[in-house]
Amino acid sequence: MLKTLLTHPLVRGLDLDEPATTAVKRRLVKDKAFLRRIYEEWYAMIVGALPSGGQPILELGSGPGFFAERHDGVIGSEVFPCPGVQVVLDGGRLPFAEGSLRAIVMTDVFHHLPDVGAFFREATRCVAPGGRIVMIEPWTTAWSKLIYGHFHHEPFDPTAKEWALPCGGPVSGANGALPWIVFERDREAFDRAFPLWRIGLIEPFMPFRYLVSGGVSMRSLMPGAAFPAWRGFETLVQPWARSLAMFALIVVDRVR
Repeated sequence: MLKTLLTHPLVRGLDLDEPATTAVKRRLVKDKAFLRRIYEEWYAMIVGALPSGGQPILELGSGPGFFAERHDGVIGSEVFPCPGVQVVLDGGRLPFAEGSLRAIVMTDVFHHLPDVGAFFREATRCVAPGGRIVMIEPWTTAWSKLIYGHFHHEPFDPTAKEWALPCGGPVSGANGALPWIVFERDREAFDRAFPLWRIGLIEPFMPFRYLVSGGVSMRSLMPGAAFPAWRGFETLVQPWARSLAMFALIVVDRVR
């Protein structure tokens, strides 16, 4: 009952795998003042982690967001046609020449990739040595297990043995624990599987702000004016991020 009451009216009854739903999410990200400031902060973190150079940057799953408005040379992509997207593609089959990309970036996308191996093989081909993959993704902590496991609409299974997703569509198919599984729990396996990549940074953060923003499916619980106070509070609890964080900034370097 509570979830029904809190669900944003614009997304009620929508199919997650329909392009129209992504367009609604894009509208909510821009219109919800608290949520928009979260995305602006995320984009600043991603830009700060980008390598220098003149080659283009590929953004996966750019449909709901506005990263291309914050940085030049960004190729926006999605799994289906929708506004603000330049290329329709599959993350396991990238239509780019060898070594032609400076970086691949994504926000809340990696945990939707159905084939992690295929993505990294394509990234190895397309990202030039010295390039990076930069992402902000859900992260697994004691706190996030409670929230993602009981109150979130996407699957969340930190015990999954494989880097594969439950059956589902291009957006509804997900495992919110997948980034933690690949880059933390199975880090040694990742290093063996992809020796041309090195996990350079994992920075857990943001235990509460996304939750009170309502994200892209729920009503906002806070006005935009409350954002600085919540950011200050999260700064105070950052020392406990390993136990409380709901997201992480992840940087993976193409070493050679």
